[in-house]
Amino acid sequence: MLQHNVKACVFDAYGTLFDFAAATRACRDILGADLDRLTVLWRDKQLQYTWLRAIQRRHVDFWQVTGDALDYALDTLGIHRPGLRDHLMDLYLTLEPFPEVPDMLRRLKAAGLNTAILSNGSPMMLDVAVRNAAIHELLDAILSVEEVGVYKPAPEVYRLAVERLGIPTAQICFVSSNSWDAYAAAAFGMRVVWCNRYGQRPERLPGRPDREIRTLAELPELVGAATGR
Repeated sequence: MLQHNVKACVFDAYGTLFDFAAATRACRDILGADLDRLTVLWRDKQLQYTWLRAIQRRHVDFWQVTGDALDYALDTLGIHRPGLRDHLMDLYLTLEPFPEVPDMLRRLKAAGLNTAILSNGSPMMLDVAVRNAAIHELLDAILSVEEVGVYKPAPEVYRLAVERLGIPTAQICFVSSNSWDAYAAAAFGMRVVWCNRYGQRPERLPGRPDREIRTLAELPELVGAATGR
């Protein structure tokens, strides 16, 4: 278990709760051999654009960033099929949650923990994704970077969770599958669990996650919610 008394679990959304690769997988018959390349390039460019816009202080919401990244990826890979771009964007709104997510959230709530999302996603994107996954009743808050106007890993984003939940930083467990996000939250002072779904190597960045897991099914036991508190 984590050493300190955790009162809330705060989750990144894309790649942590929701499978960002689900949109391209749903177009496997159209994309064929381009499926994996598009999945990786779209995601990489999406993240790059959030970081670059944060540095430049030229903020637009995550829906536009996601569309811009997709346009870049499709153009780079030479994928030009009528209607595909709009179809992929529609699919991104209703990404599948990872299989263990609903049960994991129920276990946390049953143990009396607060649960929240803290995401780059726009409020519209997050609301649709959460309702499509039928997990809205398992979350106490859905927090978007739009409230502070800058993307992760800016400290203002992590501070938003502290202020909105009214829980001390050290009593919040932040959970992300994105290593850079996990390290940034740790540097901010949160307890951090890195859900290393993709077998990444540790970052060389400030901060260090308290624990590393491979699936969110392992989380409840770490925060004392395996059989209740």
